[in-house]
Amino acid sequence: MKLKPRAILFDMDGVLIDSLESWLSSLNAALKYLDHKEISRADFVKKYWGHDLYDNLERMGLSREIGIFCNDIYSNHLEDVRIYPDTKDTLQKLSGYRKGIITNTPKVCAYEILKQFDLEKYFDVVITSDDVNKAKPDPEIVLKACEFLDVEPREVILVGDTNSDVRAGKAAGCTVIGVNIGADYTVKDISELTRLIEE
Repeated sequence: MKLKPRAILFDMDGVLIDSLESWLSSLNAALKYLDHKEISRADFVKKYWGHDLYDNLERMGLSREIGIFCNDIYSNHLEDVRIYPDTKDTLQKLSGYRKGIITNTPKVCAYEILKQFDLEKYFDVVITSDDVNKAKPDPEIVLKACEFLDVEPREVILVGDTNSDVRAGKAAGCTVIGVNIGADYTVKDISELTRLIEE
């Protein structure tokens, strides 16, 4: 029997689009410009990917100035962002559901990406790290999206690809579908969502 939630929440980076290279190049450009050592791709993936940018800088012992500069120049690295092949088709197949994006990506950057790939039309709400006091893995961003959509978290499916997404979703009380990560259900990519969710 397939799932039939009242709404579906999606993380953006790593679920709908592949932005890892764009964030890594943007962060390293900011680090280099402000005379700091650049970070390797392996370290970025292992330690920092999926977490809030400013939380990452705090863990590195670096100033918020780097994050501000990184966000300011992020639009220069959008050519490195790729939309996954099945993203639009899957969102269209799930058009009967209210949908939201919950992303630790800052608002300006998130909307640039959504506009670039013409994705805004698929979503009823976009909540970013700028809209909450605490980013994922704190559940605040999930609860805020649920409140906007007027649904209870237990009626919602959250789709994410990092431990931060899973923790935020579970803490809020959602059913979590992990993309290549352990959760209530796990899929390889979002094209498999229609195997689990009623169209």
